[in-house]
Amino acid sequence: MLQYFKNIYKGIVTPLQGMKITTGYIFTPRVTRKYPESYEPILTESQRNRLEVDMVRCTGCKLCAKNCPSQCITIDTIKTTPTDTNIPIDEKGKPKKILVTKFDIDYGLCCFCALCEEGCNFKAIYRTTKFDYSTYYRKELVHSYSKLTPEEIAEKKKLLASFNAEQKKEETKKD
Repeated sequence: MLQYFKNIYKGIVTPLQGMKITTGYIFTPRVTRKYPESYEPILTESQRNRLEVDMVRCTGCKLCAKNCPSQCITIDTIKTTPTDTNIPIDEKGKPKKILVTKFDIDYGLCCFCALCEEGCNFKAIYRTTKFDYSTYYRKELVHSYSKLTPEEIAEKKKLLASFNAEQKKEETKKD
């Protein structure tokens, strides 16, 4: 019988304790942080955020794409020709031998493991403090870092094809 009255007491006291905590919060001022405008989160140095690619340093070796476990990096390259006049210059001031025509990272697939950053011998790919990926469409999560326009890519491919054809003609003349 004593246990019965203890259960009734607990059944009444427990909701009253919860209501006491709730009423304490009703009379305290509300604090709302407006995230994008006034609140900048504190990020640690080791935090893995969005990647950035320095196309001047990038040699098109594709090591970052090979190291990526989720295969979210797509790289296409094309060789330059000696007759080409509009060749980008690398950070050492020398003309590049390989042009990167496509360098895309799909952040919808990226697992932010930073293996691409560790695999890059030229420090061309690195993490930034950007972390917000809000979008309504998955296509907007694919970021392209190539500096070449489609017209320039077509021109480079045409030059390479004509150069290769000339090389084959010279080889057949030698034989």
